[in-house]
This record gives sequence, structure tokens and C-alpha cells, in this order.
Amino acid sequence: MYSAVLAAALTGLTIVNAQAPGAPVPVPGVTGKLGDATIVDDNLAGVTYTAFLPNSTTSNLRGFVAGTSNANGTGVNFAISVSGFPNPSLGPFMYHIHDQPVPANGNCTATLAHLDPYVRGEQPPCDPTHPETCQSGDLSGKHGNVTGDPFNTAFLDLFLSTHQGPASFFGNRSIVFHTSNATRLTCANFTLTSGNSTSSNGTSSSGNGTVVGSNPPAPFMGGAATAFVSAGAIVAGLVAFLL
Repeated sequence: MYSAVLAAALTGLTIVNAQAPGAPVPVPGVTGKLGDATIVDDNLAGVTYTAFLPNSTTSNLRGFVAGTSNANGTGVNFAISVSGFPNPSLGPFMYHIHDQPVPANGNCTATLAHLDPYVRGEQPPCDPTHPETCQSGDLSGKHGNVTGDPFNTAFLDLFLSTHQGPASFFGNRSIVFHTSNATRLTCANFTLTSGNSTSSNGTSSSGNGTVVGSNPPAPFMGGAATAFVSAGAIVAGLVAFLL
């Protein structure tokens, strides 16, 4: 099943942003209460976290979202291949990294808000020309909503981490796909599929020296409810993992 999905990820790449008719428009210069997001430049090379959408009786969405650390340590390369979206009238469809993982019962609501360590909030919408002012987890806001079915895209996000410790670390969080009215369609947890995101002693330190592991993050209540590695290299790594 995933072989076809992985092959699709190599074609039809698009990063065009779409806005729902009558939707609020981005306001340039809006930033978080804690400032703009900072570029992550200390990712360990070759680390991949992948979220595989579940076989669900309540959603036809299938596919994956994979994030691989850039070879030079700066940012994360994402490859996304998803199909099975509902009626286009419910779109444009959006996708975000949420603050909490999906619990064992699969309840997407339990993933809480978007990953938002700089306390920006969801409104006004993200301005993709200034991604540092967006919520860290607002992937579709920064890089484009779903524009077709199947949906295949790849992009570099400079503000997320594959290195355990910083609030920008997404490896113990989840991905959620939404309709245009924010209804949650499906969700999945990121899991480590390649590399090692920890230091030699099995832990890593955040900027303030606090040692943290890979357990689910503490709920973040301050935010809103809410050399470059190619896309082919990311997908090739996924193929090796799935074979």
C-alpha cells in the first residue's frame, strides 16, 4: 500500500497556498507574545520522524507526513503524500503539527492546539511571506493548503527541530488534517523512523539546560487552540524503512 504512496510523493509536488472564500486574510508583521520563531540550526543529520495516517473507519485519508533533518542541521525537510480527501466543498484542507500526541483511543481532539511555542495564536492567519511570524506547527499556513487529491508536496521548514529538547521539537507530537471550518478529519503520531535525535547519553538538553527525553510533551496552554536534502532523499529513506 505504502509503495504506491511513496512513489506518488516523487510527483506532483506543489506548495501553492489556498484561501477559502471570505476567509480572514494574513496581516504582515503579526508575531507571537514571545517574539518571532528562530531558525533551528542544530538538528542532527539524517533524523526522520514520520506520521502514518491510520486505517480508520471514520476517514478515507491515507498516507504519510515525514520530516527529515537537513544535512547541514538547519531546518527540516518535509515530504507529504496523502489521498482520500472528502468533498472539495469542505476545503481547502489544512494540516498542522499539534502540541500533543494522539492517545491510544485515536481521539484527535486530545491533540489540543497547534504547536505554538511563541504564543502567536491562530488569528490573524499566517502570512507565508513571513513564516517566522507564524505558529511553528502551522505547516499549511506556511507552505500551502491541500490543493488536490492525491496531495503530494515537499518543502523545507526552518523553524522545527528533530533534536529532542527545544519546544520546536515535533518528534513526540502529532499531525492533524482539517476541513476549512477546522473539523479534524484524521490524525497520527510522529515516530522515529531513521537516525537518532538524542545525545550520546540518550537525552538532550533544551536551551535552558533542562534535560528532556522523548516522552509526550507537557500540554502547552499558552498558545491558541491550536546543503539541502531533496524530497527524493527523504522518500528514499522511507522506502528503506518500509521494505
